[in-house]
Amino acid sequence: MIIVVFVGIILALSYVPQFWIRRVMRQNSHDLPEIEGTGGELAAHLIERFKLTGIGVEETEENNDHFDPTDMMVRLSPSNFNGRSLKAVAVAAHEVGHAIQFSRREEVFKLREKYIPQAIKISKFGTYALWATPIFALVLKAPVAIAIPIIISVVMRIISALTYLIVLPEEWDASFGKAMPILEEGYLSEEHLPAARTVLKAAAFTYFAAALSSMLNLGYLMLLLRR
Repeated sequence: MIIVVFVGIILALSYVPQFWIRRVMRQNSHDLPEIEGTGGELAAHLIERFKLTGIGVEETEENNDHFDPTDMMVRLSPSNFNGRSLKAVAVAAHEVGHAIQFSRREEVFKLREKYIPQAIKISKFGTYALWATPIFALVLKAPVAIAIPIIISVVMRIISALTYLIVLPEEWDASFGKAMPILEEGYLSEEHLPAARTVLKAAAFTYFAAALSSMLNLGYLMLLLRR
């Protein structure tokens, strides 16, 4: 019974945040005639306005809006690069917020560089541990041999997801320390600011929600442990 409850909690944590983010983005994805420029145009304007030397903006085929510090490029998905929706301009401002953090060498931007690679490594270690289950079972020849790598995988995946929580201050700053004050300067009308604030909140939690969604497999792993 305890395992079933635990699995239910994992499923809720994995699904609800992603569902909310997709819902927020979908509700604010329609173009508005009163928005004068596209997300890509706003990003280019802000890069020029804040004199972010060497940083560019481009459309990416992937549905993955992000700022790439290696290539010094703000990359926007087609709908956000070409769209005139609240989602397009808010996400564009959010990603430029990351570019501003990078350009100013703010300490908060270093959180991602320091901890995300660790989270990826931890997650991979958990996957490798799961792959090792047959080997443990073959060598130890005991039921507990199957449980050991599964438990290790569960723990590693949880730690990996929680590691993403550490970088939330960086995402929050990009949304509410950078993007929201910019949009409040007149880029959006007063009536659209509450919706833009919600979109920016969703953008700030995107990476953490994605990390939580990777925990969906934990439900299956816990059911294996129950057998």
